[in-house]
Amino acid sequence: MRMGPRGFLTEEEKKNKPKVDKKLLKRIASYMKPYRLQFALVIFSILLSAVVGLFPSIITGQIVDKALLGDDLGLLIKLLIAAFLALTVSQVISVVESYINAWISQRIIFDMKNEMYRHLQWMPHSFFTTEKQGDIITRMNTDISGVSSVISNTLSSCVNNFATVITTLIALFTMSVPLALVGILIIPLLILPTRNVGQNRYKLLTKTQEKNDELNQVINETLSVSGSMLVKLFTREDKEYENFVEVNEQVTKLSLKEQRSGKWFRVMMGMFTQVGPLLIYFAGGICIIKKYDPNLTVGVVTATVALINRLYRPVESLMNLGVDFTRSLALFTRIFDYFDRENPLTSPENGVKPDVANKDIVYDHVKFSYTPEKELLKDVSFTVPGGKMYAIVGPSGSGKSTVVNFIPRLYDVEEGSVTIAGEDVRKFDLTYLRQQIGVVTQDTYLFNGTIKENLLYAKDDATDEEIEKACKIASIHDFIVKQPDGYDTMVGNRGLKLSGGEKQRISIARVILKDPKILILDEATSALDSISENAISEALEVLMQNRTSIVIAHRLSTIMKAEKIVVIADGHVAELGTHQELLEKNGIYRDLYETQFRQVLDMQGQEEKDPPEWEEKNMIQNDVY
Repeated sequence: MRMGPRGFLTEEEKKNKPKVDKKLLKRIASYMKPYRLQFALVIFSILLSAVVGLFPSIITGQIVDKALLGDDLGLLIKLLIAAFLALTVSQVISVVESYINAWISQRIIFDMKNEMYRHLQWMPHSFFTTEKQGDIITRMNTDISGVSSVISNTLSSCVNNFATVITTLIALFTMSVPLALVGILIIPLLILPTRNVGQNRYKLLTKTQEKNDELNQVINETLSVSGSMLVKLFTREDKEYENFVEVNEQVTKLSLKEQRSGKWFRVMMGMFTQVGPLLIYFAGGICIIKKYDPNLTVGVVTATVALINRLYRPVESLMNLGVDFTRSLALFTRIFDYFDRENPLTSPENGVKPDVANKDIVYDHVKFSYTPEKELLKDVSFTVPGGKMYAIVGPSGSGKSTVVNFIPRLYDVEEGSVTIAGEDVRKFDLTYLRQQIGVVTQDTYLFNGTIKENLLYAKDDATDEEIEKACKIASIHDFIVKQPDGYDTMVGNRGLKLSGGEKQRISIARVILKDPKILILDEATSALDSISENAISEALEVLMQNRTSIVIAHRLSTIMKAEKIVVIADGHVAELGTHQELLEKNGIYRDLYETQFRQVLDMQGQEEKDPPEWEEKNMIQNDVY
């Protein structure tokens, strides 16, 4: 959420202003409760610092009346030393308070980040497909880190300012009620320019933020990996540079206007804060010269001026307390919004842990939809016999990947059931269930680390021999050892330093290392060329032997090796059978097969053959759809 300048809420902030209730405040306090002793020390330090901080100003009056006007050099030195010691003690206390405050805020951030990360780790897959990644990162980092500002600024400053104002007012009225009243009269003059000038700065800041967003968008689009490649391929470097300079110049001009406005604001504030002391000197001077108050001395006037200067800044800060408080609550509300998201895919208590090796996987009248408006799977029923390999095909968007996502419970069915070894997957211990399943997807993801670290993600106690064996089976070992750093080669962000085929083979090696009981290949060889696919096809066959496997593939070579092919269309199992049986049905599978075959023939400039006489060996590396 974009924030306005200090002292003002944006329209978005006003619209989303959180409702203050005891439950919210109690929840916020629960994170501070473990550190209540430290908070007590902070408050005590603030109060002590505020009281001790008064002494230099009060001593100033004594210096004038008793030391300077009394011509007492010894007393002058003693009072100066006392003022210096008071100032030093006040500063030391402030440093200690700041350290304790920082420690508390960082510990609370530590606790909240741990809780947030743990919570998000167990959120369903649907959460990450619907939420913006930037929003997740913002709440995880920026919002939670903002708690530090809430504690060290909003909470601490509130206590500090109140303590300073109260102790200063007590000292002022104790010394001279008339002069105290004169000094307080200037406070409305501090509030008015703060709000009027602030409105102008707010408008400028809003425009500057909008232009900064535009500038960041230009940088993000043109300096990203894909964006910079597009710029180079279309030779748009000069044009993009001109566009950047234009937006950057607008940002610079607006920033200068905002800074000029801020300069004049500070000048005005400086003038008004000087008016108060001048009025005190004026009123005090009249009282002393005209003998209106025989108890009023030059020292008292001087001390009152010193004290009044301590009053103005805390008062100004307290004027913004409502805004700071609202923003603080909004910050916690955004964080708690994620904490309150329930995870429907939880592991049941005493979840079952049956042996799933070579056991049947049964889909029984499964229904599912991502949105209420459209039902994706209407009635899906089929059985994958234990130890066999089934292939799933169908038109794009028919729900093939969704069907296999029910097995590791990335999603749960809405109606019907998916069972393994006769047990509904929803009754499994969730961690145990996912430990039995190996998945290789089309969108291979590698963490920004070394090749070895990415492989160890499957089995963190794997030996070097086990790692090398898995990589040899996946036909990636030779490539790895040719790299200067071997298995310690960094793969880059999302594996960008590797080709698609290299990433896919590392992903396959990772699953081989896991040695799962159930194997799911979701277009696992889509990023491989024919040569690369041939290199690992035998490895995949070995991996799938005596292992229950489900394959979603475009490659005919993979599909033809399946025990049975499941054709998903219009939300149900439209066809089920072997490759040859489905061709003879003249149904959806044959249409997909024939359409792709005709496209290949057109590219090769050949004439179409009669379907029954097709030579499937010529189609081994072609896509079905």
